[in-house]
Amino acid sequence: MQELAIYGGEKTRTKPFPSRRDIGLEELKEVAEVIWSGQLNRVGGTKVSNFEKEFAKLYGVEYAVASASGTASIHIALGALNFDPGSEVITGPISDMGSIIPILYQGLIPIFADVDPKTYALDPEDVKRKISERTKAIMAIHLFGLADKLDELKKIAKDYNLYLIEDTSQAHLAEYKGKLAGTIGNIGCFSLQQSKQMTTGDGGMTIFQDKELYERGTLFSDKAWPRSGPSKDRGYLFLAMNYRMTELQGAVGLAQLKKVRNIVERRRKIGEKLNKLIQEEVDGVNPPYIPSYCKHSFWLYPITLDEEKIKVPPEVFNEALNAEGIPSSFGYIKKPLYLYPVLKDKITFGNSHYPFNLPEARKVSYKEGDCPNAESLLKKIITIPINEFYDEVDIEDIIRALKKVSSYYEQKN
Repeated sequence: MQELAIYGGEKTRTKPFPSRRDIGLEELKEVAEVIWSGQLNRVGGTKVSNFEKEFAKLYGVEYAVASASGTASIHIALGALNFDPGSEVITGPISDMGSIIPILYQGLIPIFADVDPKTYALDPEDVKRKISERTKAIMAIHLFGLADKLDELKKIAKDYNLYLIEDTSQAHLAEYKGKLAGTIGNIGCFSLQQSKQMTTGDGGMTIFQDKELYERGTLFSDKAWPRSGPSKDRGYLFLAMNYRMTELQGAVGLAQLKKVRNIVERRRKIGEKLNKLIQEEVDGVNPPYIPSYCKHSFWLYPITLDEEKIKVPPEVFNEALNAEGIPSSFGYIKKPLYLYPVLKDKITFGNSHYPFNLPEARKVSYKEGDCPNAESLLKKIITIPINEFYDEVDIEDIIRALKKVSSYYEQKN
């Protein structure tokens, strides 16, 4: 039995894994055109508007609104929907807080439904249990690059007259039953932050199926100031944000759009190769479950342990994996979003507890036990970063380290 590096043995991997992104001359050419034009703001420029058109074309929809971040993309969706304060949005408890911030800033109440323990998608049955007379929308979060349960969620939305929003920040070009994630609900929201499958550094995109929602979303991204038509003279039609994307970001986005299919395909091959090798060679480690009708786009590579075979806590396994040279992380966000102070203790705007203290709002509380599957999962999950530049040696080193650590702890039981 090989001694683990964490206990003084030889490391499996000593060199860093590739961390660069597919960013180069194509982006530089587009950015140079912006610099030479002297027009860095999207108003009067062409790059952002072209980026929106090309992004919409990629996803087979009519409308897209670019913005400053993935958080902004969700806020634009909610701003377009224009729910009354105190209305509720049912969503998942495992994500970045950027998924929830827009809900609160729109004066809405997030209600958390549990997740499926295999795919991490919203559990449709728990969604139905969480619907109240104040519910206006469901927001599905496609974690790590996998979209699931969308037929069931779409039916619930239709049956209860709700909107279905897809937070596709981590799932660019993921597929569900032959359809691209982000195109199945009423609105799809995307992050273009540095780590995502395609990037503009920071940035977001919101895609719409409905023209009226798109038009309001466009206004919401730009202070509700119409840039054309009879109200163009600083109309300020309603309360809205300034989430405009810059021409520099739009330029990078245009170049990235030409690469993203290839980037996702390369990530998919890496993820699927890891799945195959873990199933064949690594005992006690569960690769991500991918239903036959889904295509994963692998933002991160999540694993869990077979508790019957490996008795050590997942955090110990993760520390051992790190010591072998694999940059894995334990727990993802460590605890569900509703257990962070901003939600659990309703620490929001000054001392007001807004929007939870609105007369129109239903009294809600957040506590341990609200979403048992999510709470259990975050005590088990280990994520391994991958990107499109991993080669066969990188994959082999991950597998060797997983095999070494799992074999060691399985034999120690």
